[in-house]
Amino acid sequence: MPRPIARRKTKKAATKRFKITGTGKILRRKPGLRHLAASKSSKRKRKLRKAGLVHHTMVARIKECMPFA
Repeated sequence: MPRPIARRKTKKAATKRFKITGTGKILRRKPGLRHLAASKSSKRKRKLRKAGLVHHTMVARIKECMPFA
């Protein structure tokens, strides 16, 4: 019997945390908005709502976790 071809599986934790744009950049959520928000300024909270880009040193690791993205 022939052995099945091994294939990479997507890390589901990575797919829930990151989104890949059309140009190949990886978006992430910014930390710090879950609790203790009363002490943070409105400007700071507004900036935390927007998505941020993943640093270029981490892109290869994240793309390895998401082989089909």
